[in-house]
Amino acid sequence: MDPIQLSKKIGGKIEIKSKQKLTRKNFPVLYTPGVAEVSKAIAKNKKLSFKYTIRKNTVAVVSDGSAVLGLGNIGPEAALPVMEGKALLFKELAGVDAIPIVLATQDTEEIIKTIKYLAPTFGGINLEDISAPRCFEIEERLKKELDIPVFHDDQHGTAIVVLAGLLNALKVVEKKIKKIKIVISGAGAAGIAITKLLKKSGACDLILVDSTGIIHKERKVGMNWAKDEIAHITNPRDIRGMLRDALRGADVFIGVSAPNLLKKDDVATMNKNPIIFSMANPIPEILPEEAKKGGAAVIATGRSDYPNQLNNVLAFPGVFRGVLDNNIKKITDTHKLEAARAIASLIKKPTRDKIVPEALDKQVVKKVAGVFKK
Repeated sequence: MDPIQLSKKIGGKIEIKSKQKLTRKNFPVLYTPGVAEVSKAIAKNKKLSFKYTIRKNTVAVVSDGSAVLGLGNIGPEAALPVMEGKALLFKELAGVDAIPIVLATQDTEEIIKTIKYLAPTFGGINLEDISAPRCFEIEERLKKELDIPVFHDDQHGTAIVVLAGLLNALKVVEKKIKKIKIVISGAGAAGIAITKLLKKSGACDLILVDSTGIIHKERKVGMNWAKDEIAHITNPRDIRGMLRDALRGADVFIGVSAPNLLKKDDVATMNKNPIIFSMANPIPEILPEEAKKGGAAVIATGRSDYPNQLNNVLAFPGVFRGVLDNNIKKITDTHKLEAARAIASLIKKPTRDKIVPEALDKQVVKKVAGVFKK
């Protein structure tokens, strides 16, 4: 069905429903005067809001529309359908009630302030489609200043799923993460978060590349504070140049950048049995057919019409199901590493065409949520 026609017909993907049928008998309990007793109890102990209200199972999906996947800075109104879709996935896969919230500002301080004002309604905050490097500061500030979990899915959901896929892809090609060379194309939210999580998982030789070229300690053009920081923990051999220079002898290419960046000849310059994760959407950095011609051993994309779809839906529903159920206040690097391993563990015998579960596999939420049990 045409997405425009369907959207027009249903008028949004989600709705709010009552958990109790309203009757003359329960009206005084659900609303006035009975509701006052609940309010007075919470006034004495604010933590009871997590037991007596929607807060116990509700997440805010917040965006300013500045970096919507594949569309760019399209603004809050145009970002709303994407946030609605995220809320739908939260509910359908994990039973989490999610409220899409789009903000008519792209000012860092205003976004932080607004989310802090909204926080008493929610059990967690899922940040979405906020451009880098602002997204890093927004998340870090909110993590410090709020007592509920804050998770920027474009960063950490992507990193968790990439690591899960890589763990199984390495089993297929019989290589060790500590001994491989990894090239990451894209130095925005996803690329930087992937780099950091792969470092935490034991990767030593990582090279990050953006549209200006390889990131290194002495580069001045096209840098920002986040890239400066990443320059000091990557590129150990101080390689200079562009993406093709970085790729020579590499074992893994991870693309979270732009379409059609690679050709089969570029893949052919990589090490034996290279792994290609080309995740730009809807058109990847290199199509699987082309990557195979270059000798790729394992190929993954962000698309559902090819094997090995690396989709954040494998991570975020289970992450929030886990933190809500277990009263987790902070999502740590250890949680992320364990979540990636949990996803990978669902594939008992990885093959070149099966390194991660299907995007809508309902086992995944339970497995990821289990990481957060105290």
